[in-house]
Amino acid sequence: MCRILLVRSDHAFSIANQLQPFAVLAKHSREYQGHGWGCSWLDINSNQWQHYHHIQPVWEDDLTQFSKTGLLLVHARSAFRDEGIVVENNMPFTDGESVFIFNGELRGVKIKSEGRIGAEKIYNYIRRMDKGDKLAALSKAVSIINRRTTYVRAMNIIMADKSTQLVSSNYSEDPGYFQMQRSTEGGLLRVCSEVFAGDDHWQPIDNYTTFAV
Repeated sequence: MCRILLVRSDHAFSIANQLQPFAVLAKHSREYQGHGWGCSWLDINSNQWQHYHHIQPVWEDDLTQFSKTGLLLVHARSAFRDEGIVVENNMPFTDGESVFIFNGELRGVKIKSEGRIGAEKIYNYIRRMDKGDKLAALSKAVSIINRRTTYVRAMNIIMADKSTQLVSSNYSEDPGYFQMQRSTEGGLLRVCSEVFAGDDHWQPIDNYTTFAV
C-alpha cells in the first residue's frame, strides 16, 4: 500500500531534505510505490497551500525543485490492483482548506460518498462529518467506516489544515508494514508509514488511535 509522510516545524525546513529519505523508503518498499506521487506544503511567504503531483515515481523526480516550508504532506502511491493510474488519482487531495493522504486497503465498504477512488471517497465522507471540529469529524468517520467495512486491512490517514494536523492509525494485520511511526528529532515533528533508513529516533504509533499532533 501507499507510503505517507507529515513533517511540521516552527521553523522553515528544506522540503528536499525530507523528500529524499522518503523517496528511498518508497523505492525499497516491499510493495511497489511507483504509481506516481504528490506533496502539499504551506508557502512560507503567503501561508497558502501549494500542491505538486506527478505520475512518475518519487525516486525518479527532481526533488531539488522544492524550497522550504513549515508544514509538508507527502504521498507515494501504490494503486489498488494496479488500476486507475492517472495523475488525477494521486494524493494529497484537497478542498482548498484541508489536505488529505491515506494508506491502506478496505474490503466491502458500505458508505455513500463521491470520489474516483476509495481514498477520495473516504476524504469526502470525513468532510461531510465536519461541523467545525475536524478531529471529531475524523474520529466519527473512522468509527463508522470501521463498522461498515467487511475487512479493514489498514486505514491510516493524515489530514491537515493550516493550524491543525490529525492522524488516524488503524490496521488489522502486519504491523511491521502498516503501523505508523512518529519522530520529534531535531525540532521536526514527523509522522510516516515507515521509519527513515538509518534514523533510530522513531517511535510506533498505537493502533486504533485518532489524535491531533
